[in-house]
Amino acid sequence: MSASFERGVEVLREMMDSPTASFFSSCVHCGLCAEACLFYTETGDPKYTPIHKLEPLRRLWQREYTLIGRIGALLGLVKPPTEAEFDEWSQLVYDSCTLCGRCTVACPVGNDITFMVRKIREGFAIAGYAPEGLVQATKRTIAIGGPMGIKPPAFLNVVKSQVADAGLEIPVDREGVDYLILMSSMEIVGYPEYLGALARVLHQAGRSFTVSSESFEATNSGIQIGVSDLAKVVVGRIVTVAEKLKVKCVISPECGHAFTALRWDGPNLIGRPYAFEVRHVLEVLAELDTQGRLPTEGKTDESVTFHDPCQIVRRGGVIDEPRRLLGKVASDVREMQDPGVWNWCCGGGGGVSANHRAEPLRLQVFQRKKRQIEDTGVKTVVTACANCRDMLEAGFEHYKMDVKVVGLTEMVAERLKTEEASQ
Repeated sequence: MSASFERGVEVLREMMDSPTASFFSSCVHCGLCAEACLFYTETGDPKYTPIHKLEPLRRLWQREYTLIGRIGALLGLVKPPTEAEFDEWSQLVYDSCTLCGRCTVACPVGNDITFMVRKIREGFAIAGYAPEGLVQATKRTIAIGGPMGIKPPAFLNVVKSQVADAGLEIPVDREGVDYLILMSSMEIVGYPEYLGALARVLHQAGRSFTVSSESFEATNSGIQIGVSDLAKVVVGRIVTVAEKLKVKCVISPECGHAFTALRWDGPNLIGRPYAFEVRHVLEVLAELDTQGRLPTEGKTDESVTFHDPCQIVRRGGVIDEPRRLLGKVASDVREMQDPGVWNWCCGGGGGVSANHRAEPLRLQVFQRKKRQIEDTGVKTVVTACANCRDMLEAGFEHYKMDVKVVGLTEMVAERLKTEEASQ
């Protein structure tokens, strides 16, 4: 038995608390979580049932923390988890779970299965059973600042290019402003126009903002791999810069897990409240709209549908805002079946997009999203998560679908009524 495996099991023991005991004691084994999981519905394989993914943790709890389990252990009836099982379950814990939370919503007794998967990932990561792609992404995040290894000079080049494209200033390291804009690696590399679009909106709204040359990356690989200490490092970098610059609010980008890590987990990770607000960009846009600071003109006549990013909508509660914003700029908005909190994941969240061995399975389960979109009849999908956007484009390419993906922030910015036009 390796030392890392022993340490991983010890970490799982440390995860045992009253919520864990409540979870395993109250599960009624109804199977509703299976029907809520696209990895089960699209494969029909019972091993992908969400509760089954927690079996090593459940057995450890039963063996060491219940009377019946302790008696069973003495009789040799309840075995401890083994390295072979960790190796086998790693593919269930990391490859077939996007931490989307749909199973949690479906649970009739309110068990947060997503929270439990994150717990078991903590032990698996320490034991050395996290997928290599996610391990390397996390190492780059800690060493360099982001999972794609983007360094400050590269980010500042993106800022310069967006200044040129947008034709307006994007301040760097400015103190005392309303907003600190963060970006995800996927936005910096794949969709840098998001920054220019948001800058146009904030300029038009008369709001001050800045980006940081030190901490510009919001993606939190520590949350995805399941190591709280690493997640704390990533959040801590953002908090340090935000407080140094004395900003009023940090804008979480169009990235689901960045929002979850910073908005909901962050204060617990660093052990204190923030000295600033954290808002998702959609919340900021919706607030500006409510204040009358987001005037738009014209609407696209293309039929569009909105893909709900799991962490933003289901786990984060930002449900009505994107629909209200989309209604301002599109005249034919068609909801997918199971919209809002019941949306189906794109298949790439929770670090699955960085997990290369999971790609065949990810593309297989994308068939659920494929059917959803085809049923609407649209050729344009709008979303508000760069990772979702990337996964949707990959799925469309794989299945040769004639559909494009558009970011909601850019779509709103394109329809802004200019000051000259409003006079």
